[in-house]
Amino acid sequence: MGKKTLRDAEVKGKKVFVRVDFNVPIDKEGNVTDDTRIRAVLPTIEYLLVRGAAVILASHLGRPKGRPDERFTLRPVARRLGELLGREVRFAGDVVGPGAETAVGYLKPGDVLLLENVRFYPEEERNDPEFAAKLASLADLFVNDAFGAAHRAHASTTGIAAHLPAVAGFLMEKELETLGRLLADPKRPFVAVIGGAKISDKIGVLERLLERADLLLIGGGMANTFLAAQGYDLQASLVETDKLDVARTLLAKAGSGERVMLPVDLVAAPDRERPDERVTVPVDCIPAGWAALDIGAETLKLFEDKLRPARTVFWNGPVGLFEVPGFDAGTLGLAKAIAALDGTTIIGGGDTIAALKRAGVADRVSHVSTGGGASLKLLEGKELPGVAVLQDR
Repeated sequence: MGKKTLRDAEVKGKKVFVRVDFNVPIDKEGNVTDDTRIRAVLPTIEYLLVRGAAVILASHLGRPKGRPDERFTLRPVARRLGELLGREVRFAGDVVGPGAETAVGYLKPGDVLLLENVRFYPEEERNDPEFAAKLASLADLFVNDAFGAAHRAHASTTGIAAHLPAVAGFLMEKELETLGRLLADPKRPFVAVIGGAKISDKIGVLERLLERADLLLIGGGMANTFLAAQGYDLQASLVETDKLDVARTLLAKAGSGERVMLPVDLVAAPDRERPDERVTVPVDCIPAGWAALDIGAETLKLFEDKLRPARTVFWNGPVGLFEVPGFDAGTLGLAKAIAALDGTTIIGGGDTIAALKRAGVADRVSHVSTGGGASLKLLEGKELPGVAVLQDR
């Protein structure tokens, strides 16, 4: 990696502003229900504390639309982080202004402070220079460890770097190195599995993977559009009719042979609310007015057979409506199949992580990316704003 990291910075006695991604699920009782993203940055926080830094943490949570919203407060995250660190994590009720400045002023080496949700301020997503300068005034060094937000040019991910020395945290470093190797020199065969709802969200990454991967397996809602582009009647299924030509172009780029594999059977139902009425049918036999909501058993077996010899696998996106029991067999089966492989298995964040956890195999893959959107942008070959602003080695 060509960017400086924490190892290149002197942190003793300094106040270090660390942008993290604590965008985690919180239940109605105020409990963090999945702390994966919090645990992922513990190495960076602990490294700073051991070396005598005072740590100021900043994150977003949800989409509060630029104003305070108690539903998106980070206070529960501060509690959970304190439990994981085994020490007090102070909490500031704002991000800039007298309250934040006073809280930072009290910090001593070894202290940890979590600021309130940065998206409570409209200036954050606008990357407002004055707001970024106020953030920077709190600290001596900027560490970006929020890979999941690295594709956003916001004040706390990019603007702040105009005012402070900026380096990568350990999670950021790991993500960039792992995903960088995936494109630069993967062990082959390299199989990519892409699911999710829409082609439009992933055109660039599909094109790049067609260039780099030996085989592309496509499922989920986006497979419907590819199948429709081949002339199949998907009935009431999700199909991006304005992307049929894009699908045809991608298939043409793949050329002859089996470089792209689509479902051969699908689980269909009258609608998503009626999983008990589901049937598994060939792709050309969906009942009139019904929707395809999962890959079928034959498709899962076909995908498992194609994955078995793979030395490198990248997976992003569920291959069915896995959050609804009855339409989850394909995604959960795929998760177990990928987890059982001997090669390098890389999971591209988002709902795919939830699927791994539902299947009970999250600890059996090589790397779980904390950034779905960021990982796709990186694989697409796009420069991530939150990485570009870091100091070069």
